[in-house]
Amino acid sequence: AITAGAKVLLLVNLDSGSGAAIIAMAREAGVMVVDYDRLTIEGPGADVYVSFDNVQVGKTMGTVLEPLIDAQDAPKVAFLNGGPTDNNATLFRDGYASVAQPHFDDGSWTLVDDQAVPEWDNQQALVVFEQMLTAASGEITAVFAANDGLANAVISAYKNAGVSPAEAGIPISGQDATVGGIQNILAGDQAMTVYKPIKAEAEAAAAAAIALLKGEDLTSMTGGLTLNNGTNDIPFIALEPIGVTKENIADTVIADGFRNWDEICVGDFAQYCP
Repeated sequence: AITAGAKVLLLVNLDSGSGAAIIAMAREAGVMVVDYDRLTIEGPGADVYVSFDNVQVGKTMGTVLEPLIDAQDAPKVAFLNGGPTDNNATLFRDGYASVAQPHFDDGSWTLVDDQAVPEWDNQQALVVFEQMLTAASGEITAVFAANDGLANAVISAYKNAGVSPAEAGIPISGQDATVGGIQNILAGDQAMTVYKPIKAEAEAAAAAAIALLKGEDLTSMTGGLTLNNGTNDIPFIALEPIGVTKENIADTVIADGFRNWDEICVGDFAQYCP
């Protein structure tokens, strides 16, 4: 892209090491960089970062699950976090941990286990959570799962052990508002997911790229917000995530056209649909 004459790169890094190498190459060529969705936390960083407020994503999981966990008698909580090389996974955990930690501190909740899933791999997530369940003698009554794929692995692990999360009242979080996640919410096996309107994120990134190209100030887009990547404060265009539960599926992901009932209401899940 640089050789072809690009003046601005929109970059989603696979990991921060390769992301930093790409940014260094772009800098050398006088090319500006928008970090899209994931912050590059090595090197001097991009010109601007466009994403959802990822700590808020985790907090959204926390605020939805908190009353459900509080309703339990002596809740035993597990964290199943995303990929350890993905900075977003760290931020999601920071968010839900900020809601959960006061409960751990006062002893009203017990943290049973806290593990990351390499590369967000769902099959590995199943293995990791089955090991968690075994180590805890099945005594895990709530799970902060960092996305819908991990949540589905958690649900599968419980069902493999003969437990229905819906019937047992085990709240499980998720993220990305996938078809599978929405289906699990309708079935009662997953408490919630986090919806991040991709169209809004893409439009914000395109607007930022055009502003950089024109040499315009980005303050009107960022509101002066920055996020430190470990070296510099990077201007941050932060979008607001939306918590989705059974009650507001129709008003959020369906209303936006992000999902439709036809793809959700298939097979066994049709019985739960309007």
